[in-house]
Amino acid sequence: MQGRERDVELLADLDRPRAWMLLVDGTPQSHVDLDDPQYLEFEYVRRIGHVADLAGPAGQPLRVLHLGGGGLTLARYVAATRPGSSQLAVEIDPQVAELVRTRLPLRQPSRARTQAGRIRVRVDDARAVLEQVRPGSFDLVVADVFAGARTPAHLTSTEFASLAARALTAAGIFAANIGDGPPLTHARARIATVRSVFSHSCVIAEGPVLRGRRFGNLVVVGAGHELPIAELTRRAAADPFPARLIDGDELDRFVASARPITDARAEPSPAPPPDVFADRRQSGRSAE
Repeated sequence: MQGRERDVELLADLDRPRAWMLLVDGTPQSHVDLDDPQYLEFEYVRRIGHVADLAGPAGQPLRVLHLGGGGLTLARYVAATRPGSSQLAVEIDPQVAELVRTRLPLRQPSRARTQAGRIRVRVDDARAVLEQVRPGSFDLVVADVFAGARTPAHLTSTEFASLAARALTAAGIFAANIGDGPPLTHARARIATVRSVFSHSCVIAEGPVLRGRRFGNLVVVGAGHELPIAELTRRAAADPFPARLIDGDELDRFVASARPITDARAEPSPAPPPDVFADRRQSGRSAE
């Protein structure tokens, strides 16, 4: 949150020599491997990576808007898998942006000659940027915004999703990370919100999370056209931690009677249980 100093640190990954985990107020925000930008440690980021892989013909550049910059993990991934892509990452916290710039630089000596494309970083509020971008500017908009461990209320509403839709081309795709746990009241409302704006949608998450058995991440995907459901399903199921994809009638049943969120009744996403990130925090050692 703006207006106060936040506890921003890096943890070294003991299994990968030049990999780091970014934490803000004790909450893991990003994992970055400077030697291998295609390595995605966090399960939900891999799922968004699958969406990016299928957002256009393989290897072709994309125009991507990342709402929530963090360590620029997904931006690095897109640059590596789709050379020449033009990307804008929005990070509200200047402390995070400066630490990433100095300790996790985008330009590595071993990659100086690659045609990765352009990644711009803007320190600003995600919704303010959405309100300013030209309509039809992006092929992919990714919303992964957390103030600490909670998504701010103004980034959960129909009005926010409509701005994201406006920023997309006709063939564009929107993907958002939702953190929630039993009874998934917030997640169902967030998904209903996306479905109220986009004519096609799906949700990807691990089975126990979908069944409301534990706190976790759900990735909701929306578009104004048919999504590559079969391939997304295959990729999610093949992950090291397999996930399920639900759409159509199954998604109808999951959302049930949940109503879309409007600005007038928006609330931040629920705070996770205190121990939900314990395993990730213990996997490294403090470096900052």
